Amino acid sequence: MSHLLITGGAGFIGSNFVRHVLRETDHRVTVLDRMTYAANEASLAGLDPQRFELVVGDVADAEVVDDLVRAADAVVHFAAESHNDNSLNDPWPFVHTNLIGTYTVLEAVRRHRTRFHHVSTDEVFGDLQLDDPQRFTEETPYNPSSPYSSTKAGSDLLVRAWVRSFGVEATLSNCSNNYGPYQHVEKFIPRQITNVLWGVRPKLYGEGRNVRDWIHAEDHSAAVLRILEAGAPGRTYLVGADGELDNLTVLRTILRLMGRDENDFDHVRDRAGHDLRYAIDGTRTREELGWEPCYTDFESGLGATVSWYAEHRDWWEPVKAATEAKYAEAGQ
Repeated sequence: MSHLLITGGAGFIGSNFVRHVLRETDHRVTVLDRMTYAANEASLAGLDPQRFELVVGDVADAEVVDDLVRAADAVVHFAAESHNDNSLNDPWPFVHTNLIGTYTVLEAVRRHRTRFHHVSTDEVFGDLQLDDPQRFTEETPYNPSSPYSSTKAGSDLLVRAWVRSFGVEATLSNCSNNYGPYQHVEKFIPRQITNVLWGVRPKLYGEGRNVRDWIHAEDHSAAVLRILEAGAPGRTYLVGADGELDNLTVLRTILRLMGRDENDFDHVRDRAGHDLRYAIDGTRTREELGWEPCYTDFESGLGATVSWYAEHRDWWEPVKAATEAKYAEAGQ
């Protein structure tokens, strides 16, 4: 695989993956990204032009996608609308990108017999009760609860159908919540960090009891690369780092790391249909592929993330005011 096409490579997880691939391998990389609000060309700044190219285009544009897939040895499909709040306000972009976009890429890889990896989320499984001893596995039934998670579930099922019906050489991965550099300030962790840096009190949905299974984006990137290299076609792999924490604990950790009182935040109205708990069992990925996360100390990884945002105000400040204005309008 000397040439990878990475869709959505200017977004948060995609850009971390691009940097990981260029650092850890000799592959060339082409990124296809529509450059919506969640993408940022600055996330790809400084990359070697001999090995990296950015193509601005829509993943649902069949002509653009076909030309790029024809020239690639493998495709890694990150492109997705992914913010739950936005999906509740306007589901159509999620249908367009997550369903039609995935269909478009699948048809191209089918025509050109190109290796394909589809990146998905643990949110397709719905949620778990706080006291449930179970975690999500590759056999957990899908039970999505929002336009975002339902369109991602649909995209997963498209991939599985193209594998079975047309013999597409594809793997899938469902990952838990990512954190790290280059994440848009609308998301939970960077929003709280940048609020403190901006001189605004952080905000917590409801009582903060909702639990997420956190993984650093660098660990997710390493897992995706390993699946691409050694995963069995047709298989689904779950990616997690055993990082279950409730939102209140995460917020208080951020405040402590930033030298603030752990109660220096405001409660805001909870998100509609807010999933209670996610938890990933990544046994298959670890045992079958030999992947292990490096960021096993969440507080250390979070501290590094705080430092990154403090040192890269020019990356996030241009969009901060508009993002907070939207939250304020929603009472959040």
